[in-house]
Amino acid sequence: MLRIGVMVSGGGTNLQAILDAIDQGRITNAKVEVVISNNPGAYALERAKAHNIEAVCLSPKSYSDRAAFNQAFLDKVNEYHLDLIVLAGFLVTIPEEMIKEYRNKIINIHPSLIPSFCGVGYYGLKVHEAALKRGVKITGATVHYVDEGVDSGPIILQKAVEVLDKDTPEILQRRVMEQAEWVILPQAIQMIANQ
Repeated sequence: MLRIGVMVSGGGTNLQAILDAIDQGRITNAKVEVVISNNPGAYALERAKAHNIEAVCLSPKSYSDRAAFNQAFLDKVNEYHLDLIVLAGFLVTIPEEMIKEYRNKIINIHPSLIPSFCGVGYYGLKVHEAALKRGVKITGATVHYVDEGVDSGPIILQKAVEVLDKDTPEILQRRVMEQAEWVILPQAIQMIANQ
C-alpha cells in the first residue's frame, strides 16, 4: 500500500481528483495519509478532514527563518513514513534536504506542457496568462518528478488541451484542470502505486 502525502496551498481541486479516483477504484494500492498546507485558510484542509485524513498546516510565517521551517517541514513529513509526496498546487519551495531524502518520491502537477511556461515565476494563473499572450493553440498539464530545479525533473505524463479563441486565463485554467490535471495526476499515482 503506497502511503501518500499531498501538499496543497489552496482549494485542493487536484487533491479532490485524487480522493475521487481512490474512492472510485481508479487508484488502487494507495492511501492518502496526510494533507499538508502552508495556508491555514486552504479549503484543501477541509477536503482532507471530510475524508478522515489528517490535515496539517505548517506555515513558513510561523518560524524564525526558512531554515527552521524547512527542518520542521521535513520532520513533519518524516512522521508519516510516506512512499510518495504529491505537490498539488503547493506554492512553497521544497527544501533541498527533502528532495535528497525523497529522491524520485516527490511528484508535481504543472499546468502547462513542460518545457513551455514553466520554471521560476510560472504558477497558477500566470501560466495561462503567458500561454494566451504567446498565442499558443495547444497547452495542457504535466506530471513530473521533483528535483532541485523548478519544473525540471523527469516527466511522467502529459496531456494536451486545446486553446480556444475566446479563452480568458480563468476559462483556460478551468479547462486545463478538468481535461488534463484531474486526469493525469490520478493516472500517474496509479502507475507509481502499481509498478
